[in-house]
Amino acid sequence: MIFIMRKTFFTLALLIVSFIGKAQFKELYPEEEKIYLTDEAAKNWKAEDNEMYESYWDIFGEGCSWYCGTGYPEKIEASSHLKSQGNNNYEEKNLHDLFYNTPWVEGVPGYGVGEWVKYTFQANCSRITEIHVVNGYVKSQVAWKNNSRVKRLKVYVNDKPFAILNLEDSRSDQTFKIEPLNDSVEWTMKFEIMEVYKGDKYDDTVLSEVYFDGIDVHCFAAGTKILLADNSLKNIEDIKEGDKVVSYNIITGKKVTATVEKTAAVSHKNLVTYVFEGGKKITATDDHPFLTEQGWASSNPAKTANYKNYEKVLQIKVGDIFATVNGYTKLVSKSVSPESKMTYTIVKLAGGDTFYANDVIVGTEEQK
Repeated sequence: MIFIMRKTFFTLALLIVSFIGKAQFKELYPEEEKIYLTDEAAKNWKAEDNEMYESYWDIFGEGCSWYCGTGYPEKIEASSHLKSQGNNNYEEKNLHDLFYNTPWVEGVPGYGVGEWVKYTFQANCSRITEIHVVNGYVKSQVAWKNNSRVKRLKVYVNDKPFAILNLEDSRSDQTFKIEPLNDSVEWTMKFEIMEVYKGDKYDDTVLSEVYFDGIDVHCFAAGTKILLADNSLKNIEDIKEGDKVVSYNIITGKKVTATVEKTAAVSHKNLVTYVFEGGKKITATDDHPFLTEQGWASSNPAKTANYKNYEKVLQIKVGDIFATVNGYTKLVSKSVSPESKMTYTIVKLAGGDTFYANDVIVGTEEQK
């Protein structure tokens, strides 16, 4: 068994069997190396050494994830849950509170085979590429052994069979990789208990957490003007694969023509509006990279660094000088709007990795 400190969570290299074919019904196995949860590590955990986390059991703390762009599922429901005992409740909401130590416990006699929990997602949410399952009652070794755990979990998308997750009987965070998944309308993902590992003391079957990670993070609001190779402008939401755009070659300092190979459209919250000298503005997700006088910068450098070519990203601040189609411009203000809006971006270009959006130079968002 490998024991790993919590702070390695975001840099851990995972060996995962990938899901092949969205329409096929496949059995998925967890990666060989994972985050193990232990009583000893929880006991020795110190807040002063882990400023980002509320507790040892906090999954993300203030770190970035798929949730930064999408928010949370619209609704979570379950076929049953165990009645509360004292101050402890075992409702389905616990399965997605992003804390390891609060579980969902099914509430029917026996081992709960056939019981389920269902997540409802908003239309055009960021694409899901990973399902994380924390199996059993992981808050302590005793609770984990005494209660039953899931051995096989059947996954449905919009109530149609999608995959079977083969869970290890381990007190850990298990990851399953799937092809990018979302929908243009509200959609659901359901997890049904197929088979269990029996507990030493109780029939009750427990899952502590089922949560997600994915892609599609930095994008622009509709209406953002993209400079095409023929010097005309086109709204970002109308850009299609095959379109020719103007790209800036950072090495040569020259403008070149690049071809759009891939685009994306997703719903996002907390968009940032940047206002420049002269009144020009642009609205984007907080991690979208902009070329400044000092190099690549964004309002959330840690998130931006998850994409190709952005190993070193600066923090955008008012007064920064941004590179534009005709030279440079100064940032005079920035503000954040909490409402959710559709956003769009160019994910990949042939012949370049930058483009012009509302005259400023921005980068593509190809996944590492």
